[in-house]
Amino acid sequence: MNRENSLSRIKEEKGSWDLVIIGGGASGLGVALDALSRGLKVLLLEKSDFAKGTSSRSTKLVHGGVRYLAQGEVGLVLEALKERGRLLKNAPHLTINQPFVIPLYTYFDRLKYGLGLKIYDWMAGSLRLGKSMFVSKEETIKRLPQIKQRGLKGGILYHDGQFDDARLALAIAKTCIEMGGCILNYARVNKLTKGEDGKINGLVFRDLIGKTNYRISAKSVVNATGVFADKILQMDNPEAPKMIQPSQGIHLVMDSSFLGGEDALMIPETSDGRVLFAVPWEGKLVVGTTDTLVKKPKMEPRPLASEINFILETAKNYLVRPPKRSDVLSVFAGLRPLAAPKEGSTKTKEISRSHKVIVSKSNLITITGGKWTTFRKMGEDTVDAHFKNHGLQKLASSSAEKHLHGYSEEEIEGHLQLYGADAALVLDLQKQRPELKERLHEAYPYTAAEVVWAVREEMALKIEDFLSRRCRILLLDAKASMQMAPKVAEIMAKELKKDEAWITEELEEFNKLAKKYLIK
Repeated sequence: MNRENSLSRIKEEKGSWDLVIIGGGASGLGVALDALSRGLKVLLLEKSDFAKGTSSRSTKLVHGGVRYLAQGEVGLVLEALKERGRLLKNAPHLTINQPFVIPLYTYFDRLKYGLGLKIYDWMAGSLRLGKSMFVSKEETIKRLPQIKQRGLKGGILYHDGQFDDARLALAIAKTCIEMGGCILNYARVNKLTKGEDGKINGLVFRDLIGKTNYRISAKSVVNATGVFADKILQMDNPEAPKMIQPSQGIHLVMDSSFLGGEDALMIPETSDGRVLFAVPWEGKLVVGTTDTLVKKPKMEPRPLASEINFILETAKNYLVRPPKRSDVLSVFAGLRPLAAPKEGSTKTKEISRSHKVIVSKSNLITITGGKWTTFRKMGEDTVDAHFKNHGLQKLASSSAEKHLHGYSEEEIEGHLQLYGADAALVLDLQKQRPELKERLHEAYPYTAAEVVWAVREEMALKIEDFLSRRCRILLLDAKASMQMAPKVAEIMAKELKKDEAWITEELEEFNKLAKKYLIK
């Protein structure tokens, strides 16, 4: 995964690409993976870093969507459960089977949620991760040591998947490169080009690192930019109607002792009728999420005080030791790219989570909506549109069976598990250069070798790329990420052949960003 190699290929490429994809998050990477599985020639362009937006800020769940079942979205849940099973098979190094417990405080809840989750199990079929069951009050307390016990009648145990979203994005990007795809970050699309017939035949993008513009020919251009899809739609047609309604979800990260145990907590109905999760993740506890309509999408959305208060207040109703603002190690926000609702509907929970593929008059293909769990199916449906658009015979997709880069069934102790088969190569770096064994922070396991690896093998170009997405410390502990930044900057500068001015500028930029992840 080398940026210079990708740029060289783009410069040398004389013919037309079958698919040029704008966007390097879950949607765009899913399209690239599926297109390459069918033998198409693919270029993917991301204007910042891979999964920089919402694709690195999810609840870290690979799930069918228990709440969507309650809303009658049966088709969506069936599709997601199938994809959940496939993802756990194709990326065992990045995913786990996560037990969840719903605490029960009324006997009616036992009947309601017990029945709902039996249906959930049945819908998963052979891809089921485990059997849901009622557990006693004693077993519920054993699994959720810090749950409030007054009035507790027991719990419902069920299973869903958990994953590391940003590292999954990297694994897909690497898989795409291995399959012959061309992938480039920090490449901003500035213009869509059209032939005399008004149909899109390519685009112009700018390499934001090399400060050079490139003109690309393409049979199809795919708009997979998530909450920013409207910008590309308006680049195609300034009169294009708004297709996206962004909805913000925030997560608070705190010490795992607030819940205890290894099981996750699921509250199926909060005071405003939504769902709240408290999920163990990389040694911490992630609590979320909210669902708030926002007018304009931002690359760095900010959590609202009302959202923070809502999560803390809800947690207080269920946990023995209520978390306070001062207990929050990091807060992160993401924006869901929901399809814009019909007139009169403004509640986010009424807007469908299913994805849609739209083809404009100029043949621009846009993928909207969806979620990480169904990224591969979203890609498959988008590539189908390419064949249909051009009247081509549809080539068979094999993305459902594709093992992702790093695939390994071997269990590796500690955080290097997320590297899968690459873990041995990171350890080899430490053997070759013992100074790279040095930890970046005394309280966390990340080493200097991982920074070197991220630059050489994972296209990391900025301090943020490493601290937020190659390792996840910005989301896990914002203060610790600021303490690690100088050391990371020094190592990256050496690898990228940058000077002191670059280090100063990068540190200033990163610290400004990291402060946004802290609650004042």
